[in-house]
Amino acid sequence: MNAEASNAVVRFVDATWQRSILPTLTEYIRIPNKSPAFDPEWEQRGHMQAAVELLDHWCDSVPLRHHDRRIVTLAGRTPLLFIDIPATGDGSTALLYGHYDKQPEFTGWAPGLSPWEPVLRDGKLYGRGGADDGYALFASLTAIAALEEAGIPHGRCVVIIEGCEESGSFDLPHYIEALEDEIGQPDLVVCLDAECGNYDQLWLTTSLRGMLPGVLSVDVLTEGQHSGAAGGIVPSSFRLLRGLLERVENAATGELHEALHTAIPPESRAELEAAAAVLGDGIISRFPWLEGVAPVSGDAAQLLVQNTWYPSLATVGLSGAPEIGDAGNTLRPGTSAKLVFRLPPTLDAGEAARSVKTLLEANPPPGAKVAFDLETPQTGWRAPPTAPWLKSALDQASRRHFGQTAMSMGMGGTIPFMKMLGDAYPDVQFMVTGVLGPKSNAHGPNEFLHIATARKLTACVADVLATL
Repeated sequence: MNAEASNAVVRFVDATWQRSILPTLTEYIRIPNKSPAFDPEWEQRGHMQAAVELLDHWCDSVPLRHHDRRIVTLAGRTPLLFIDIPATGDGSTALLYGHYDKQPEFTGWAPGLSPWEPVLRDGKLYGRGGADDGYALFASLTAIAALEEAGIPHGRCVVIIEGCEESGSFDLPHYIEALEDEIGQPDLVVCLDAECGNYDQLWLTTSLRGMLPGVLSVDVLTEGQHSGAAGGIVPSSFRLLRGLLERVENAATGELHEALHTAIPPESRAELEAAAAVLGDGIISRFPWLEGVAPVSGDAAQLLVQNTWYPSLATVGLSGAPEIGDAGNTLRPGTSAKLVFRLPPTLDAGEAARSVKTLLEANPPPGAKVAFDLETPQTGWRAPPTAPWLKSALDQASRRHFGQTAMSMGMGGTIPFMKMLGDAYPDVQFMVTGVLGPKSNAHGPNEFLHIATARKLTACVADVLATL
């Protein structure tokens, strides 16, 4: 792509973001279309349908020469937006992926900010779902349209925007099966749902951890009892739960059971060391630490290794106990904890699930009813080696639009569709990237979209599609 064509792409991208994308993203953030795992009545509420229809309607404003587009809805499943854009160049196919469902609200939003009321401030668009992953459709179609407006050929592009990713993408396999013939054989997958180490260059994700969610419950009574009358006779369900957790996680060190570990490829470790050299203290400073709290290691590279290739455990929810202000002196009948294990990229999640369930449920403490109810185990993903043409295209795009070379590293989160695609299309190449950089805080309070990065990333996607 010559300088004149590149400038034309950038002008189109910037104008579209300002004129069309930001106003529509603002409206999208206002829709509380929480993923099915967090809103079992999503279909009756209609928020998911409203969100996908908003995205579909926006597509009418995009000056594509030709495309077929429809909202596909299988019975009882979240709608999927499917777009097929014919090639203007050779016969290669790119599959561009994103999702429009959202995480729940969470607490702790800063004054003046909230999940469902968008705020534009200091070059950032705050609100739930703008960065994770509402912008993906807008960036994908704008990149393609920019090429067409500049007269630059591109291959066939298939765009899939799902509505179940935050729940583990359990609806997506059914759609992929139904649309298999229409999708065809992709040569490149572009996923815009990942992190970026900083906002200074293009970041590519080369691995994703798996995820194993479930609820651990310990019950000892049919109803609560006076803590003075029952204490010393009836065991505390919370104490028993703590003991069960020690079976899988050492509370003193944070180390998880050996069944949840895998070998780390040397090339992945080297890649993370290179990323740590670029990011430096940013690996730590991106989090809102309380004064005096320190990370688990002082070695930046080791922190990245642990975040991307070690297992970890987060207790993301507790039930069975009242709010502190309502807590009487009562020995509670039971305690439940929502556990989320993050798994190394190459560890089979099904095997991990069986191991964890056995560890937690075997030989329960005397007199206690123990259950670990699994949700959807999700195996992680590791990218195949990047083809020379793609590596060159990514680096040139980063230099052109960010002014620095592209970087790559693993990601601690999970995108179930990448594993699904890697298995279905073993020869496909991947461009997994995103805008979730320092303090953007997807899933937590104060989520924001870094607008300048989103614009540059859109232009980078256009550049890569032009080389396909």
